[in-house]
Amino acid sequence: IQLVESGGGLVQPGGSLRLSCTSSGIYLGNYAIGWFRQAPGKEREGVSCIMTTDDTRYYVDSVKGRFTISRDNAKNTVYLEMKSHEPEDSAVYYCGALVSNNWYREEEYDYWGQGTRVTVSS
Repeated sequence: IQLVESGGGLVQPGGSLRLSCTSSGIYLGNYAIGWFRQAPGKEREGVSCIMTTDDTRYYVDSVKGRFTISRDNAKNTVYLEMKSHEPEDSAVYYCGALVSNNWYREEEYDYWGQGTRVTVSS
Protein backbone atom coordinates (compact mmCIF):
# COMPACT_ATOMS: atom_id res chain seq x y z
CA ILE A 1 0.00 0.00 0.00
CA GLN A 2 1.43 3.28 -1.03
CA LEU A 3 0.46 6.87 -1.33
CA VAL A 4 1.22 8.81 -4.51
CA GLU A 5 2.06 12.49 -4.57
CA SER A 6 1.87 14.67 -7.65
CA GLY A 7 1.87 18.32 -8.62
CA GLY A 8 5.43 19.29 -7.82
CA GLY A 9 7.63 21.25 -10.17
CA LEU A 10 9.42 24.52 -10.73
CA VAL A 11 7.69 27.65 -9.49
CA GLN A 12 8.81 31.25 -9.23
CA PRO A 13 8.96 33.05 -5.90
CA GLY A 14 5.49 34.30 -5.12
CA GLY A 15 3.92 31.66 -7.33
CA SER A 16 1.51 28.85 -6.54
CA LEU A 17 1.36 25.08 -6.80
CA ARG A 18 -1.15 22.47 -5.73
CA LEU A 19 0.08 19.10 -4.57
CA SER A 20 -2.13 16.03 -4.57
CA CYS A 21 -1.93 12.87 -2.52
CA THR A 22 -3.93 9.81 -3.46
CA SER A 23 -3.88 6.06 -2.99
CA SER A 24 -5.21 3.02 -4.79
CA GLY A 25 -4.79 0.83 -1.72
CA ILE A 26 -6.45 2.66 1.15
CA TYR A 27 -9.34 5.02 1.65
CA LEU A 28 -7.75 8.28 2.75
CA GLY A 29 -10.95 9.35 4.46
CA ASN A 30 -10.19 6.86 7.22
CA TYR A 31 -6.86 8.50 8.00
CA ALA A 32 -5.40 11.75 9.05
CA ILE A 33 -3.17 12.86 6.18
CA GLY A 34 -0.02 14.84 6.79
CA TRP A 35 2.41 16.60 4.50
CA PHE A 36 6.10 16.67 5.30
CA ARG A 37 8.96 18.18 3.37
CA GLN A 38 12.68 17.66 3.26
CA ALA A 39 15.09 20.20 1.85
CA PRO A 40 18.65 19.23 0.88
CA GLY A 41 20.81 18.83 3.94
CA LYS A 42 17.90 19.30 6.33
CA GLU A 43 15.71 17.02 8.37
CA ARG A 44 12.21 16.19 7.25
CA GLU A 45 9.69 18.54 8.82
CA GLY A 46 5.97 18.38 9.22
CA VAL A 47 4.16 21.02 7.18
CA SER A 48 0.45 20.39 7.57
CA CYS A 49 -2.12 17.80 8.50
CA ILE A 50 -5.86 17.28 8.11
CA MET A 51 -7.59 15.06 10.62
CA THR A 52 -10.42 12.63 9.99
CA THR A 53 -13.08 13.29 12.59
CA ASP A 54 -13.72 16.98 12.10
CA ASP A 55 -11.26 17.92 9.36
CA THR A 56 -9.24 19.92 11.84
CA ARG A 57 -6.23 21.35 10.07
CA TYR A 58 -2.73 21.99 11.40
CA TYR A 59 0.07 24.03 9.88
CA VAL A 60 3.66 24.72 10.79
CA ASP A 61 4.19 28.41 11.50
CA SER A 62 6.30 29.01 8.39
CA VAL A 63 3.43 28.15 6.03
CA LYS A 64 0.43 29.54 7.92
CA GLY A 65 -1.56 31.85 5.72
CA ARG A 66 0.15 30.56 2.58
CA PHE A 67 -0.67 26.83 2.47
CA THR A 68 -4.10 25.23 2.66
CA ILE A 69 -4.77 21.53 3.14
CA SER A 70 -8.05 19.96 2.07
CA ARG A 71 -9.51 16.61 1.19
CA ASP A 72 -11.95 15.30 -1.41
CA ASN A 73 -13.10 11.92 -0.18
CA ALA A 74 -15.03 11.23 -3.39
CA LYS A 75 -11.72 11.42 -5.27
CA ASN A 76 -9.76 9.79 -2.45
CA THR A 77 -7.37 12.71 -2.63
CA VAL A 78 -5.84 15.20 -0.24
CA TYR A 79 -4.53 18.50 -1.57
CA LEU A 80 -1.94 20.97 -0.39
CA GLU A 81 -2.57 24.33 -2.00
CA MET A 82 0.60 26.40 -1.77
CA LYS A 83 0.72 30.13 -2.50
CA SER A 84 3.25 32.92 -2.18
CA HIS A 85 6.12 30.52 -2.51
CA GLU A 86 9.41 31.39 -0.91
CA PRO A 87 12.81 29.90 -1.81
CA GLU A 88 12.76 28.16 1.56
CA ASP A 89 9.79 26.10 0.37
CA SER A 90 12.05 24.20 -2.03
CA ALA A 91 12.02 20.57 -0.91
CA VAL A 92 10.70 17.13 -1.62
CA TYR A 93 7.17 16.96 -0.28
CA TYR A 94 5.79 13.72 1.12
CA CYS A 95 2.30 12.79 2.19
CA GLY A 96 1.62 10.22 4.85
CA ALA A 97 -1.38 8.55 6.45
CA LEU A 98 -1.83 7.97 10.16
CA VAL A 99 -4.55 7.07 12.62
CA SER A 100 -3.12 8.83 15.67
CA ASN A 101 -3.31 12.52 16.52
CA ASN A 102 0.47 12.98 16.69
CA TRP A 103 0.77 14.20 13.13
CA TYR A 104 4.11 15.89 13.67
CA ARG A 105 5.84 12.60 14.59
CA GLU A 106 7.07 10.68 11.55
CA GLU A 107 7.09 7.38 13.42
CA GLU A 108 3.32 7.61 13.90
CA TYR A 109 2.62 7.27 10.18
CA ASP A 110 1.40 4.03 8.70
CA TYR A 111 1.91 4.78 5.03
CA TRP A 112 4.05 7.16 2.99
CA GLY A 113 4.41 8.29 -0.57
CA GLN A 114 7.60 8.57 -2.58
CA GLY A 115 7.55 12.35 -2.65
CA THR A 116 7.25 15.10 -5.21
CA ARG A 117 9.87 17.80 -5.66
CA VAL A 118 9.09 21.48 -5.44
CA THR A 119 11.72 23.96 -6.58
CA VAL A 120 11.21 27.66 -5.99
CA SER A 121 13.46 29.66 -8.23
CA SER A 122 13.40 32.59 -10.62
